[in-house]
Amino acid sequence: MKKTFECEATIENLEKVMGFVEEALESQQCDMARLMQITLAVEEIYVNIAHYAYGKLDEGGRPIPDTGTGPMELDLEADKGQVYLTFKDKGFPYNPLEKEDPDTTLSAEEREIGGIGIFMVKKSMDEISYDYKDGKNILTMMKHI
Repeated sequence: MKKTFECEATIENLEKVMGFVEEALESQQCDMARLMQITLAVEEIYVNIAHYAYGKLDEGGRPIPDTGTGPMELDLEADKGQVYLTFKDKGFPYNPLEKEDPDTTLSAEEREIGGIGIFMVKKSMDEISYDYKDGKNILTMMKHI
């Protein structure tokens, strides 16, 4: 089973993205624990695309949150007890897997801001990969269901 969802990468479309994923996973009899892990990962990746992929850059060349939008595509493929979720956007090239994992031994006050979301994604999914090809960010996550 393969399904594709496309939308403008805005926070307003988060509910539609989540509904697409939940419906597809429920049709695959995905158990509740794995469903929650996958949907949390999907929400984190989608929100990052919606906030940062498109728009203006600051003086340091970093995206300014919520200053632009563009297309986002999510492919969901379930096969032989595995689900693959592939996000594609035409935003600024960015590999979130290169972000150093936060030091979870430090208190929240001592840690640098940011990075905990992608850290949680990396820990909850069985595989995750990134590529930049043909002007697109392509992030693929796999989870055994």
